Amino acid sequence: MNDSANEPEARPLNFVETAIQEDLAAGRFTTVQTRFPPEPNGYLHIGHAKAICLNFGLARRMNGKCNLRFDDTNPSKEETEYVDAIMDDVRWLGFEWDSLHYASDYFEQLYDWAEKLIVDSKAYVCDLTPEQTREYRGTITEAGKPSPGRDRTPEENLELFRGMRAGKFPDGSKTLRAKIDMASPNLNLRDPVMYRISRAHHHRTGDTWCIYPMYDWAHGQSDSIEGISFSICTLEFENHRPLYDWFCKSLEIHHPRQIEFARLNMTYTVMSKRKLLQLVNEGHVSGWDDPRMPTICGLRRRGFTPESIRDFCDDIGVAKFISMIDTGRLENALRKHLNKVAPRRNAVLDPLKLTITNWPEGKVEMVEAINNPEDATAGTRQLPFSGSLYIEQDDFQEEAPKKFFRLKKGGAVRLRYGYILDCHDVVKDDAGNVIEVLCTYDPETKSGADTSGRKVKGTIHWVSAPHAKEIEVRQYDRLFKVENPEKNDAGGSFLDHLNEDSLKTITAMVEPSLVELKPEDRVQFERKGYFCVDKDSTADKPVFNQIVGLRDSWAKAKAKG
Repeated sequence: MNDSANEPEARPLNFVETAIQEDLAAGRFTTVQTRFPPEPNGYLHIGHAKAICLNFGLARRMNGKCNLRFDDTNPSKEETEYVDAIMDDVRWLGFEWDSLHYASDYFEQLYDWAEKLIVDSKAYVCDLTPEQTREYRGTITEAGKPSPGRDRTPEENLELFRGMRAGKFPDGSKTLRAKIDMASPNLNLRDPVMYRISRAHHHRTGDTWCIYPMYDWAHGQSDSIEGISFSICTLEFENHRPLYDWFCKSLEIHHPRQIEFARLNMTYTVMSKRKLLQLVNEGHVSGWDDPRMPTICGLRRRGFTPESIRDFCDDIGVAKFISMIDTGRLENALRKHLNKVAPRRNAVLDPLKLTITNWPEGKVEMVEAINNPEDATAGTRQLPFSGSLYIEQDDFQEEAPKKFFRLKKGGAVRLRYGYILDCHDVVKDDAGNVIEVLCTYDPETKSGADTSGRKVKGTIHWVSAPHAKEIEVRQYDRLFKVENPEKNDAGGSFLDHLNEDSLKTITAMVEPSLVELKPEDRVQFERKGYFCVDKDSTADKPVFNQIVGLRDSWAKAKAKG
């Protein structure tokens, strides 16, 4: 595994680590072998990032190994595109698998084991339709009814199952089911389906198979084949564990231990692949990597760092109970990391022209600017300073309240890395809007060489108008307006809560160096927030995504509310 993913400082063991240590001490297992087993039917999201960090992290901390295995048992929904994207996401997060596998690698072995269960009278071919199968299954309070095919002989079942594989029966006409207990209080043990007939083209095996194993059948046996010692699953698989155990015991094969943890739920988003796919297919977002999506590729495009995601996963920990994590915790982990590594740059997002009326005509002065006050090795850069500047619209008020410490008519302010300005007049358009601010500068007040003794309370940023470069800035907000968009007490859909203001596009003026950056380069626009070069960016039209503001504006608004 990749050593670039540095582990966090020592912390108490979580319950999964404790259980593993107990098993190792008892001699049940001698090594830690985990796996990350995604289904290649969509792109990974932040919830999968938690599972990736947990499985790969456990192996690293306990001197073990972690496999990447694609549970590709449902070819109608799986694509090679998803396989490639998942591998890219895992590596981007800072991990490398010890070996790569696919459930489809084991189709022949799974088939042979299915025949063994048939011979042992522990599996049978069922003729019920999917609707009838659900009806016969019963309810939580009522036992199920046996399928008419449950009492077939092993010989009859073997012949039918081989006929299923040979393509003698229509899709959906027969299934192979485990023969367990139709009265079990655990519905997963009421003769679960192991195989169904489906003439779907598989992204790896092509048309070799027309029967495919169900997830519950393929999953545990794939773990066994790979010698997995600890099968770490999300909590919804807790009720599936008795079936996982039953298959391993019935086959008398290597039996991993399944341990469940609570999946990640986050505010202001959805974690269902089906719902994320719906957002993409219906055009509510531009694609799986839309920067508003909780997908790993979306977070990456937005400008999140792998370090911040790993830190977030470590911060929220591993629990046994279901909870809702505030999205602000992920954003705070990002701010903490970007504050250390993101170079500072000047950018004016809502430009207002400022003219220094006593500046020598045609003069351009270079001023020194700090690249990152958190990193002494980042050095400095030279910025062009002239008599024509852009400042932010909200950094000026013609008539300002007493505690407004930025620029106002009759007031003074310091330009960061520059001089103190005194505002003496404004220029307005026909509608009375201020379109230009007129100031004078004090030559004795240059930052780092101030000999004037003057003190002003406000400091604002700027860019030199003749040298400024124009960029497109995409300002992102949360995709949903409510904390839990999946909760609809009054009915309706999660789509009813989409935030129509989740994307705004503006034109900004920036210092010249910003147009030299490459996609995924991240910077802090001083006083505004963190931004990342988007993949749509070109030399003629640079595009930046707003990653996150300097502060959590949602938490502030919520506190006021």
